[in-house]
Amino acid sequence: DCLLSRGLGDVYKRQQQGLTMASEIDLKFSTLSPSLELENYPGHSIRRLQQIAVAVFMQETEASAVTPVQFAVLRTVADQPGIDQRTLARSVSFDTSTIGGVIDRLEARGLLKRSFSAQDRRVRLLNLTPDGSALLDAVIPPVLQAQDRMLEPLSAAERQAFIRLMKKVIAHHEQSGSAAEAGSEKD
Repeated sequence: DCLLSRGLGDVYKRQQQGLTMASEIDLKFSTLSPSLELENYPGHSIRRLQQIAVAVFMQETEASAVTPVQFAVLRTVADQPGIDQRTLARSVSFDTSTIGGVIDRLEARGLLKRSFSAQDRRVRLLNLTPDGSALLDAVIPPVLQAQDRMLEPLSAAERQAFIRLMKKVIAHHEQSGSAAEAGSEKD
């Protein structure tokens, strides 16, 4: 009985202060959690920025008809001639089956060539063709322009901080194993 009257007294005091149980819960939740508005979720902003990055990249590299993933593959193969498909997939953060399709399309365009490893016939090694090297050389300036456009609203210091923070988040999730080993986005 005493507990009930104390509880009712608390409710009365809250009502006098203009607070209801629901408003107290809302107040507590808003101080402990981010807003439920979609644009306040990091995942949503990251996905949205990815959409913007791909759109800017595609606008700048339209003449070459190279996607961001294809560029990453070409750049990596140029840096590591003779790289095998499995190592390439890890290097560009894609699963091996998805990267196989990317390689198929680049090979069909005459930009990459696959050869068998002398040590293990199951392993396919990748090299750029002369056309692949020429395309990569031609696409570097538009790719750099795209990178600049993506970060256009940021000062030089903000760009460095932004990239540093992105790398920190990525490294954390890669080291903790909480990130998917590879992506599966369309190239």
